[in-house]
Amino acid sequence: MNENKILLWKDYLTLCKAKVVAVMLITSWVGMHLATQTTVPWNIFIFATIGIALTGSSAAVINHLVDRQIDAKMIRTLNRPLANKRISIQNASVFSACLGVIGLLVLTLCVNPLTAGLTFLTLLGYAVLYTLFLKRRTPQNIVIGGIAGAMPPLLGWTAITNEIDAYAWLLVLIIFVWTPPHFWALAIYREQDYKKANIPMLPITHGIPFTKLYIVLYTILLLLVTVLPYSVHMSGLIYLISALVLGTLFLAQTLILYKAKSETNRIALKTFSFSILYLLLLFSALLIDHYAHILA
Repeated sequence: MNENKILLWKDYLTLCKAKVVAVMLITSWVGMHLATQTTVPWNIFIFATIGIALTGSSAAVINHLVDRQIDAKMIRTLNRPLANKRISIQNASVFSACLGVIGLLVLTLCVNPLTAGLTFLTLLGYAVLYTLFLKRRTPQNIVIGGIAGAMPPLLGWTAITNEIDAYAWLLVLIIFVWTPPHFWALAIYREQDYKKANIPMLPITHGIPFTKLYIVLYTILLLLVTVLPYSVHMSGLIYLISALVLGTLFLAQTLILYKAKSETNRIALKTFSFSILYLLLLFSALLIDHYAHILA
């Protein structure tokens, strides 16, 4: 009985896409810290984290619900709880609704209505616009829908200031431009899965060589975009040097993928994994640079 409860708990955690939500939270935390020249109020930090995490998890469950038939066709996802019916559609729907309602209530009552509203729009953008419509209709799905996944730094920023600031949008822009090369690398690695599920990802509709080229081009654009926080005096030299080094390393990895004649899948997976590390290190550099200036 206890083992069954543990397995059920793990299945519900799987529905929440905990690793994805964790990355969201880290970028939202950076947004919180960059929004103030003092320390982040502990109560806002805790309640904003809870609210964003619960709402993000709700969106993830909706993604599982909408994609359950597609997931059952793909090797990467066929063992997901809804795809193999370990959790019922009704239970998952109730779970998602509870997470979303509680998360938005926490943000509204304990943070501010602006952050709650933006978080709700983010949920709709990912769970409805991207998952239900864009994903199945256009190879530009991840480009257009990427705005939803790029929002967490803005959510963190508004949680502290209760205002939408241009600097916060710079953080959103960085993640927005980062998303296509990040996800297209995974799409190359899982090309056969997407083909089997009839999802029009870029490697399926335009081919792998074309996708490789676009990964390189977007990474070049990303390198340029990451210089903007320094250009507008939002960040200093610590961040600039970090951004240039990390961007060069990321670009080098995408060029290796672009030139690869064999083992493309292995290199694509390595590129995908490095892109996650890149983003975490880049946002860490933003945070370190911010507090270096405060303490100077």
